[in-house]
Amino acid sequence: MTRFQAKSFLITAFLTAAALTTLAAPALAQDASPAPWELKSDMGYAYGKDGSTLAYKMGTNNAGLLLKGAKKVPRGTLFFVGQNGQLYMRSGPYLEGDGKFMFGSN
Repeated sequence: MTRFQAKSFLITAFLTAAALTTLAAPALAQDASPAPWELKSDMGYAYGKDGSTLAYKMGTNNAGLLLKGAKKVPRGTLFFVGQNGQLYMRSGPYLEGDGKFMFGSN
């Protein structure tokens, strides 16, 4: 696996995890306390070029290669699927001062 492939895989993996979680967001948006993501350290999550979502069981033999060129996701980042089905991310405020989701329907 080349450095580019590893970086691309990590980005794709994270976006897939975000997409999978976002698909459940309408149900969670109604709840007063949203549930945390349940991402596992030994799994890779991918958002494919065709828009599909995939999960991969990770190994340890290429872990160093996978981390090369990878970037941490900043805290305060929101992921969501738009009406067009495209995955988006937003860095910036998404909660009201009282902790309620500012883009909710309530």
